[in-house]
Amino acid sequence: MSTQNSPAEEVRIGTVKAAIWRNHVGDDGNVRYGVTFGKLYRNDDGKWQTGRSFGLNDLLVLAKLADQVHTRIHELRAESPEEDA
Repeated sequence: MSTQNSPAEEVRIGTVKAAIWRNHVGDDGNVRYGVTFGKLYRNDDGKWQTGRSFGLNDLLVLAKLADQVHTRIHELRAESPEEDA
């Protein structure tokens, strides 16, 4: 999805997180953004893992996080007007 190994930014509310990825498109330098969502949890060994499944209590948090990420991507685009949506 991205041309880099780490996200441009991460936004987190509790154990629900979003990663904003800056994706370069074509030779014209236009940039598009993608987002992945995850849920942090501890496995049986006590190590933090990231899952992709959300429970009932996560859904409103996920919606709020999506709203915040949407706003942040618009801010990033405004900071770099040559970037494309």
